[in-house]
Amino acid sequence: MSRILVTGGAGFIGSHLCERLLERGDEVTVLDNFNDFYDPAIKRRNATLVERAGGRVVEGDFRDAEQVTALFDEGRFEAVVHLGAMAGVRPSLLDPLHYEDVNVRGTLVLLEEIRRRGGVRFVFASSSSVYGKNEDVPFREDDDIHHPVSPYAATKRAGELMCFTFHHLYGIPTTCLRFFTVYGPRQRPEMAIHKFVRKTLRGEPIPFFGDGSTRRDYTYIDDIVDGVVRSIDRCEGYEIYNLGESQTTSLAELVDAIGEACGRAPVIDRQPMQPGDVVVTYADVTKARERLGYAPQTLVREGLARFVAWYREEGLA
Repeated sequence: MSRILVTGGAGFIGSHLCERLLERGDEVTVLDNFNDFYDPAIKRRNATLVERAGGRVVEGDFRDAEQVTALFDEGRFEAVVHLGAMAGVRPSLLDPLHYEDVNVRGTLVLLEEIRRRGGVRFVFASSSSVYGKNEDVPFREDDDIHHPVSPYAATKRAGELMCFTFHHLYGIPTTCLRFFTVYGPRQRPEMAIHKFVRKTLRGEPIPFFGDGSTRRDYTYIDDIVDGVVRSIDRCEGYEIYNLGESQTTSLAELVDAIGEACGRAPVIDRQPMQPGDVVVTYADVTKARERLGYAPQTLVREGLARFVAWYREEGLA
């Protein structure tokens, strides 16, 4: 059993991770500020699920150094999983200063606390966005990624660099995880799959950016959580891992698959490519397979069927 702090634990990935950790016997504390990036009521429902599973939920902000110190004093954490962040490529173009403050300075507050404590493992949630317009696919952890194309991507790369600096100077065991387009039950409502399913079931047009040839490595939530748990248990030195499904699906293929899962044809609203978007994301997960035992299992069509089933069970249709 480990005592683990999960920032952003009331979110999509965080709530699933907390349930998995609690299920296996870990002691879990969530720190989440329940901001209004999307409906806070959704996160509060997630938090209730975590509490019912035996976790503790604290409302607060990881940028608040005094609160973080008090939480560490009380929790005596052995590991921190830092999922909390301002998310999304397109919104980051509108408020880059806020993204920097939360994603970079907030990460530094946690690293500083861990530096003072010693003996705490740090798992940092990064993103496939750090690869920018890299055209050499699949993406490998040792690729040259000096050209992020959105403020969000830049803040995530900056977080990775700060993590390395603190590991180098103070020996903090650190793992950075580059997530590739995670989806599944409880997915944030503004994300593509959730939005597309909602609009398809309502008969509303789907915003379809570009010609449909852009490709993403869609990763089901259960596979991501498995990778995160494995990284917590094997966190030593400084490592970066891709966590993806290791296959790609085009936008056109995704929309067709969503129509099949929903049982009705999507209505397409064609729009130009958006600033900050990339043509492809595609994870090489060789390193995670070999060192973590990571083995994604869920094909996109199976995952979409599960998501639509959850959507209907929740009465959202």
